[in-house]
Amino acid sequence: MIKALHNLQLISDGSIAKGKAVLIDGSKIKAIIDDTAFPADAEKKDLNGAYLAPGFIDLQIYGSGGKLFAGKPEVAALQRMEDDLLNQGTIGFFATIGTNTNDIVEAGIIAAKEYRSKARGNFWGIHLEGPYLNPAKRGAHPEKYIKKATLAEVKGWVEQADGVIAMITIAPELQDQEVIDYLHAQGIIISSGHSNASYEQGKGFLNKPIPAVTHLFNAMPQMHHREPGYIPAIFEEKPYASIVADGNHVDWAMIRLAKRELGDKLYLITDAVTAATEGTYQHQLVGNKYVMPDGTLSGSSLTMLKAVQNCVEYVGIDLAEAVNMASLYPAQLASKKTRGRVDAGYDADLIVFNDKYETIATILRGNYLTPTT
Repeated sequence: MIKALHNLQLISDGSIAKGKAVLIDGSKIKAIIDDTAFPADAEKKDLNGAYLAPGFIDLQIYGSGGKLFAGKPEVAALQRMEDDLLNQGTIGFFATIGTNTNDIVEAGIIAAKEYRSKARGNFWGIHLEGPYLNPAKRGAHPEKYIKKATLAEVKGWVEQADGVIAMITIAPELQDQEVIDYLHAQGIIISSGHSNASYEQGKGFLNKPIPAVTHLFNAMPQMHHREPGYIPAIFEEKPYASIVADGNHVDWAMIRLAKRELGDKLYLITDAVTAATEGTYQHQLVGNKYVMPDGTLSGSSLTMLKAVQNCVEYVGIDLAEAVNMASLYPAQLASKKTRGRVDAGYDADLIVFNDKYETIATILRGNYLTPTT
């Protein structure tokens, strides 16, 4: 049975179109047609003028709903995260583990491998943010667990993971080239983060082969007129760069600057955590942000839809382009070639939301899911 979604505002490829209907056949988008032309025998769904957009993709999130996967890596935490994110319109995510003991990292690998076969479809693997960072830019990451990578350890984790490690954040200026080359050859997304790289160092490794930067402006040297630092190298080399659009991690004016410089390479992450009272990261909610017990900023309370809303209302980015930042651009970085657009042949993994930025439904593999409490 063909499903026809109609009476909608279609967001895709940086534009918003009215008067269209979307035909879904199984798990794929079959066609985009005029709203008056869908087949008479189609199963029709009236969206009552709501926005229909590509489902969101979050490549850096630590936990949700009271279960911090990064602190206690277990299947139940992944289940909670997946369910919560589907309620929010996020159809793909990397569960993230920050700098921690080897035992925590390996427990995360084991849990992710176990959950992979049980997932509903939006769990895409894990992102290791650390432990191979620069202690000079450690942020909330504990210095006692930060270390230089060894090829033997990296290989051990990658082989144990059997493909479940999708992304890793490192400080490239401190790592041996053989480690970087190995990770690149394995198809793992390497992102530079918590780095103290100079302008010259950044010019040397960005897109050579490192394709991405983790949470732009945070935990990196700032610009100076005589010592330009890492950020001008990012702006010139234009790797993919994630940014946390919550108004706490980065000022809105700096997001505007980054958007002007990086264009379609700037993408949104939530960097979201949840409250925790045990383990290495004891996140406490203060206002709309999370901090460590000493007050260090440690994570956001964002959803992807809220990040999109913030980009529209505070940064001045058009809604359709803000949606690209939450869907198309992370899909491109993650090599998910059939996500990020609402178009024929693409996966029917979509979000429906209203003009108050409330999620009405998530469509996953063509199935219409309404948010649950």
